[in-house]
Amino acid sequence: MPPAVRFGVNYTPSEGWFHHWLDFDLDSVRADLDSIAALGVDHVRVFPLWPYFQPNRSLIRERAVGHLVELVDAAGERGLDVNVDGLQGHLSSFDYVPAWTRTWHRRNLFTDPDVLDGQAAYLRTLAAALAGRPNFLGMTLGNEVNQFSAGPHPDPDRATSDQIDAWLERMLAACEEGAPGRTHLHAEYDATWYQDDQPFTPAQAARLGALTAVHSWVFNGTAQRHGRTSVPSEHHAAYLIELSKAWADDPHRPVWLQEVGAPAPLVPAEHAAAFTEATVANALDCPGLWGITWWCSHDVSRQLADFPELEYGLGLLTNDRRPKDTARVLARAALAARQGARPAPAPRTTALAVPSDPAARSACAPGGPVFDAFFRLVADGARPTTVLDTRAADPAHLAARGITEVVAPDRVPTAPPGSRAAREGTRP
Repeated sequence: MPPAVRFGVNYTPSEGWFHHWLDFDLDSVRADLDSIAALGVDHVRVFPLWPYFQPNRSLIRERAVGHLVELVDAAGERGLDVNVDGLQGHLSSFDYVPAWTRTWHRRNLFTDPDVLDGQAAYLRTLAAALAGRPNFLGMTLGNEVNQFSAGPHPDPDRATSDQIDAWLERMLAACEEGAPGRTHLHAEYDATWYQDDQPFTPAQAARLGALTAVHSWVFNGTAQRHGRTSVPSEHHAAYLIELSKAWADDPHRPVWLQEVGAPAPLVPAEHAAAFTEATVANALDCPGLWGITWWCSHDVSRQLADFPELEYGLGLLTNDRRPKDTARVLARAALAARQGARPAPAPRTTALAVPSDPAARSACAPGGPVFDAFFRLVADGARPTTVLDTRAADPAHLAARGITEVVAPDRVPTAPPGSRAAREGTRP
């Protein structure tokens, strides 16, 4: 584990959004990175758009790769490390997949041999181009690529969990071949933890790659059910961090809160700073946290059309690079982490048993018995974690994680009317 929890941002260019790769302006990028570095964070996560970089299966554009290298170097000049997402993939409600996988050339993203060859070559090329840069952290395979594999996507690329296993292992190996020894990982949206028919499973998330990544968004039903200031909303990121640990084979596997943000209108702009402060504080109370990377750096320009309304205002900085109150909250937390002002969190000794069967993972989703029981415990003042039901009686596993008590969800009392748990929105 690093000496302190790392703080960073998902870099959304202030000019042109991710379409900036089409007419790359290094001076604009440098100005963006200056405004990010001024927050005191230590890393950025960046997003080359896959169709722009590999428009043909056998063509990986050297100029585009060169622009990525320039961005990474500019970040390094400002003291920022860089994680690079490869297969973009899906961003802010838009899909970015190359034409050689769609319509007349329709081929499955996870199982077609030619597509897999092209993906592996692309990831290997990006990683190799950056392997010599000291501030290159490593590759994330892509942004929430699991959304392509099942509903509610309107045209999913269906695959079995075994096929996804093979896909993940091959793509992670390609990254390692390109840049040996770096922190290569994969990252999915929360359907991996919550959706019964998702072929991307919690076990894959918690066991493959250098660390576990979680993406926390309270527009998944949490804020709608409980409100922005409720225990479930303010602790949702911490819940996903602790939920992920149930499936990890390594009891000390680090977890990266790789995406989290304050989405309007569920979290109105005037309340975003308070939500940010609570979310960060609660995540920092999770042992084994590698880092927090906020979504996102800069607002989306109103000159760009057709984004969902919430996407325009998620930035820590405005479109003209001015910091918002949320940026100041994150900057204070990053400063406190660098100064060692917050002690490492104590182990979480109470664990909630969760179903090991991935076909039952909806029990962990908003409204499910595990979700509701977890937050009843939190509202009662406990600091719960989770453990698989198949490991709940394994003394060696429990001891390695510091767990002294295991509780079944149906054994957690329902909050009586008028109690703190009932007042704070955790009654099912």
